[in-house]
Amino acid sequence: MKHKIFVYGSLKRGGGNHGLMAGQRFIATGRTQPVYRLFALDSYPAMVDAAQDGRSIQGEIWEIDPERMPTLDQLEDLEHGMYARVKIPLLAPHNKLKVEGYVYRRSIAGRKECGEIWPV
Repeated sequence: MKHKIFVYGSLKRGGGNHGLMAGQRFIATGRTQPVYRLFALDSYPAMVDAAQDGRSIQGEIWEIDPERMPTLDQLEDLEHGMYARVKIPLLAPHNKLKVEGYVYRRSIAGRKECGEIWPV
């Protein structure tokens, strides 16, 4: 079964890692519920949980083949806990989609906040 994922950084169209999305299907641009914050980590962003004072992060929704998911998980370093792939609540009109995305799990101390969109 294909996965739907929300991407907000280097995997977006025009991003440095977008080549990993080759052959996958773009669905739409979308926004998360306002429960995250976005920080700069050098050349890529980190979306972190922020139930209190969260923002709606803009990104893209993609349909991904199951055999591509391990490549994306490796990029996001799930094995070492850098990111976790979790359910991402979206705003309408995509709020009924079951979508996952990558949330950063390490410290963002001293990192610059990016607002609601990662510049590509």
